[in-house]
Amino acid sequence: MASMRAAMSLGGAVALAMALGWASAAASADSAASDAARIERILAQTPLIDGHNDLPWELRERFAEKAALTDLQQGAGALMTDIPRLHKGHVGGQFWSVFIPVEIQGPLAVQVTIEQIDLVKALAKRYPSDLEMAYSAADVARIHKAGRIASLIGVEGGHQIDDSLPVLRQMYALGARYMTLTHTKNTAWADSATDKPVHHGLTPFGREVVREMNRMGMLVDLAHVSEDTMKDALQVSRAPVIFSHSSSRALVDNARNVSDDVLRLVAKNGGVVMINFYPGFDSDARFRWTAARSGEQARLNAPTFGIDLGQPEKASAALKLWEQQHPEPPVGISDVADHIDHVRAVAGVDHVGLGSDFDGIPEAVTGLSSVDQFPALLMELMRRGWSDADIAKVAGGNVLRAMREAEAVSARLQATEPPSAATLAGLDAPAGRPQAAN
Repeated sequence: MASMRAAMSLGGAVALAMALGWASAAASADSAASDAARIERILAQTPLIDGHNDLPWELRERFAEKAALTDLQQGAGALMTDIPRLHKGHVGGQFWSVFIPVEIQGPLAVQVTIEQIDLVKALAKRYPSDLEMAYSAADVARIHKAGRIASLIGVEGGHQIDDSLPVLRQMYALGARYMTLTHTKNTAWADSATDKPVHHGLTPFGREVVREMNRMGMLVDLAHVSEDTMKDALQVSRAPVIFSHSSSRALVDNARNVSDDVLRLVAKNGGVVMINFYPGFDSDARFRWTAARSGEQARLNAPTFGIDLGQPEKASAALKLWEQQHPEPPVGISDVADHIDHVRAVAGVDHVGLGSDFDGIPEAVTGLSSVDQFPALLMELMRRGWSDADIAKVAGGNVLRAMREAEAVSARLQATEPPSAATLAGLDAPAGRPQAAN
C-alpha cells in the first residue's frame, strides 16, 4: 500500500511538473507573441534605420560588372542581405555604404566612389516596389509609409573626396548624406582610429570639411576615426554627428569603439551612436581571443622568425591544436544589447541607434547574422524593460531626429554662408598628400 501511495505521489508530482512546464512554455510563447506584436506596431509607425550596410562593395567584389544584375529577390551566395530578408527584418531605411578600399587614392578614388553610388541607384531602379532613393528625413518617412525601404547613401572614408571640397559637394549632389571622415588609414587631414597618429585629430582643412558638411546638410560620421578626431569634430560641428557603426569602448577597449568621455560629448551635440554587430567590437573576450590567435599564428609562421616557418602543414596543425585548447568565446544578441544599454546609461536614450555593418564584416554575432534578424534584438531590449517609445527611438527615431536637425542647421547656414573655397594646400601647407595611407 505504501509503495502504491508513493507511486501515486510520484505520478502526481510528474503530472504537476509537466503541467507547470506546459504552462511555462505557453506563457513564454504568449510573451514572445506579445513582443512580436509590439514590434509590428512600433515599426509600422517608426522606420527601423540601419546606419551601415556594405552590400554595394560586396556585390562589386563578387560579381564585378554584373553587380547591378545580382538577383536580390533570391539572394546570392552567402550574402547577409537580400530584399525578402530586409522586409522580414522590418527595415524601413538603409544607409548603403559606398565604401572603397583606402588603397584607392586620388582621382581614381573619386571615380570608383561614383561608380558605387551609381550601383546603389541602379539597384533601387531595378526593384522599385521594394527600394526607393531617399535624400531627406521627410523622404525616409514617406517611403516607409508607402511600404518600401528608403535607400540612403553613406561615403565611408575621407580619402574618397581626394582632399577636395568641390568633390565633397558633388557627392552630396549625387545623394550622399553622410561621410565617415576616415576609414582604416589616416587622410591628409584627419587621423584614423587604426593608424599611427599624425595630426592628433583634425587639421585646419579637416575642420573646414566638417563645417562644409554642416553647411550642406551632410551628416558627419565619426566611425573609424581616432578619439582626438572625434573630439575635434564634436567641437567644430554645428549639427548632430553620427557614429554609423561603432560600439562602446567601456565594454570593449577596441579603438573602433566610443569612450564614455566622447559619449557625453555626443549627448551635448545631439548625435547618435549606432551599435555595430561585429563580435570583436561587442565582446571583450572575443576581441582578446582574436588578438591572441593572431599572435599565435605569427609565432608559428611569421616571416623570418616563425618557429614553423616553411612547414605550412605543421604550422596549421599547431594552430588547430591551439584553437582546441582555447575555444572561441561565443557572442550573442545580449552582448549587443549590453552596448545599447551602456550608451543609453551614459549619453541617454536619445543618442543610440543600430549600425549593423552587414556584408562588411566576416561574421556577425549569433542571432544577428543577417538583415532579417533586427526584431530579435528589439525583443531582447523589451525583455530588459524598454518601453515602446524608447524602442522606437533606438530603432530609427533618433537617426531621423538627427537628420532633421542637420537639415535645419543647413538651411540656416546656407542663408548666410557661401560654399567654402578652402583647399588643403591653402590651410595645411605643407601637409600635402596623406602620409599614412600609402
